[in-house]
Amino acid sequence: MLLYLIAGVLVVWTVVYKYRRWNLYKLASMIPAPTNEWPMIGVAHTLSGSTEDIMASLQKISYEAMDNDGMIKVWLGHILYFVVVNPLDLDVLMKTCLEKDDLHRFIRKIIGNGTVFAPVSIWRKRRKVLVPAFSPKIVESFVDVFSEQSVKLTKQLEKQVDKGPFSLWPFVSTYTLDSVCETAMGVKMNAQENPDSPFLICLNRILNLVCKRIFHLWLQPEWLFKLFPQYIEHQKCLNEMHEFVDKVIKMKRADMKTESKSKPETDKVYDLGQYKMQSFLDLLVTLSGGNTGGGYTDIELREEVLTLTIAGTDTSAVAIGYVFKLLAKYPDVQEKVYQELCKVFGDSNRPVIKEDLPKLKYLERVVKETLRLFLPVPFVIRKVLNDIALPSGRVLPAGSGVGVSIWGVHRDPHYWGPDAEHFDPDRFLPERFNLAHTCSYMPFSSGPRNCPGYQYALMSMKTALSTILRSYKVVGEQEPTTIPHIRVKIDIMMKDADGYCVALERRMPTFTKKK
Repeated sequence: MLLYLIAGVLVVWTVVYKYRRWNLYKLASMIPAPTNEWPMIGVAHTLSGSTEDIMASLQKISYEAMDNDGMIKVWLGHILYFVVVNPLDLDVLMKTCLEKDDLHRFIRKIIGNGTVFAPVSIWRKRRKVLVPAFSPKIVESFVDVFSEQSVKLTKQLEKQVDKGPFSLWPFVSTYTLDSVCETAMGVKMNAQENPDSPFLICLNRILNLVCKRIFHLWLQPEWLFKLFPQYIEHQKCLNEMHEFVDKVIKMKRADMKTESKSKPETDKVYDLGQYKMQSFLDLLVTLSGGNTGGGYTDIELREEVLTLTIAGTDTSAVAIGYVFKLLAKYPDVQEKVYQELCKVFGDSNRPVIKEDLPKLKYLERVVKETLRLFLPVPFVIRKVLNDIALPSGRVLPAGSGVGVSIWGVHRDPHYWGPDAEHFDPDRFLPERFNLAHTCSYMPFSSGPRNCPGYQYALMSMKTALSTILRSYKVVGEQEPTTIPHIRVKIDIMMKDADGYCVALERRMPTFTKKK
C-alpha cells in the first residue's frame, strides 16, 4: 500500500512539474538539439571528463550552434540552456538578461557578491562605484607598476633563456598577481620572487575546484560536496584567501584613518585627478562613502578586492600566454612586433612609460586578434527571467538559461568571413575592422555588465609583452598554415593545456647602455 502511495505521489508531482513547465518545453521544441544529446541527462555525459575534454565538447556545441542559425538548445538533466552565437540575438540578450546564472553560486562561495557575479540588485549599486575607479587617468597611473613588474618578469625569465621549452604559466601568473595585488590592494606580494606564495597556490587550486563543481553534477549539491575530500581543501583555500585580504583591509583602514587625521581639513576633498597612484582598495573606500559607516563594509570591500584580484590575475596571464604561443608559431608576426618595438624604444633599454603604449599599434592588433581566437572567458551564462523574442525570430522561455558562446561568435564565418579561424592581426587595421554587429567581437563581454577593466588588462599585457620581447625571441613549433592549433582546457577560464610551453632565445642588443 505504501509503495502505491509513493508511486502515486511521484506521478502527481511529475504531472504538475511538467504542466508548470509546459511553455518552456513548447518553445524549446522549436530549437534544434546537439547530435550527441541523451534522453533524461541531455549533454551531461559530454561534460564529465577532463577539463580538456569538457572544452572540446563546448567547442563542438558552439560549432553546431553556428550550423543552426546561431542557436542550439542544451539540456543538462532538467536544466535548459540555449547556446547562442548570433550577434544580433546576443545584442538583445546581453542588454536584457542581466542576472547571472545559478552556476555562478560556486564562484560566489569564494568572492561573495563581488560586482562581476553579484545579483542585479547589488550589482547596480556597486557598478556605480567601480566604473569611476577604472577611469583612464587612474588606470594610466598603474603603468609604472606594470612596468616595474615587467622588468622583474624579464629577469625571472633570464633563467630559462636558451634552455629549451618550459612552461610560461608560473612566470606570467606571478607577474599578473604582483601587478594586481599592488594596484588592487596596494600590497607588494613579491610572488615573482616567491612563486610558492600560499595566496597564489590557493587561488589556482580553488578555481580548479570551482570548475569541477560547475561541470560535475555530483559535486553541485552542497550536502554531497561536503562528503568529498575536495571540500576540506576548498575550505582551507577559502579561509587562507579571506584571511589575507581581511588583514590588508584592516591595515588600509588604519592607514587611511591616520592619514586623514594628519591632513588639514581643506585637503580632504576628494578629486580623482589629484591622485597619482591610489590602489583600487583606496578608491573603493573613498568612492563608496569614505572610511566611515556610510562606505563599504569590510566584507563588501573583501568581495570587490577578491573579484578584482581573481579576474585581473587570470585574464591578463592567460592572454599574455596565448600571445607568446602565437608569436612562437608565427615568427614573421613576431618580427613585425620586434621592429615596431625598435622604432618606439630605439637603442634604449629603458622601462615602459604610459606614453609608449599608444604607439604600439601592431602589438595591440596582435593582442586583439589573440583575444578573438583564444580569449580568457569563452562563455558567459545568464538567466532568462521572462520570455524573450529575439531578432532571429526565436523566443527563449522564462526559466531557461543562455550560454553566450563568445568563443563561437568570434569564429563564426557568417560574420568574420571564410578565414574566421585564421590568425591575422591586420584584420584589426582601422580600414578593415568594420564589424556590422557589436557583439561579433566582445572578449570582455558586452552590454551593461561588460568588464570595466578592459583598458587595465590591455595596458598590463602590452607593457609586459613590450618589455620581454625587446630582450628575448619566443621560439616554438611553427604552424604550417595561418590556422593556429593550440590544445585548450576550461578551468573557469580557457587555458592552454600544456601550460604555455615555449622556448626563449636571447636577442642581440640593439642599444648601448648609458653609463
